[in-house]
Amino acid sequence: MVLSRIEKHAMHGTKEIIRKAESLPVEERVRVVDSLLRSLNPPDSSIDKKWAATAKKRLAEIRSGLIKPIPGNIVFEKVQRRYRQ
Repeated sequence: MVLSRIEKHAMHGTKEIIRKAESLPVEERVRVVDSLLRSLNPPDSSIDKKWAATAKKRLAEIRSGLIKPIPGNIVFEKVQRRYRQ
């Protein structure tokens, strides 16, 4: 594949941006990553509201004794066993 001068310049610019980002302190890199991810998948307040409602419902079910939570390590063990087969 033959790259144009513009494409080569853009690739060099991208590599330079990445190099500079990698040199930032961790907290600033987190901000950069968060910003980039949000630009790819912008937050949707209607989805956030649904997740919040689901979380509140599940918490109420746990507190009332209606359901019993399963420890995370047990859940992950089951997932790992399932996908190893």
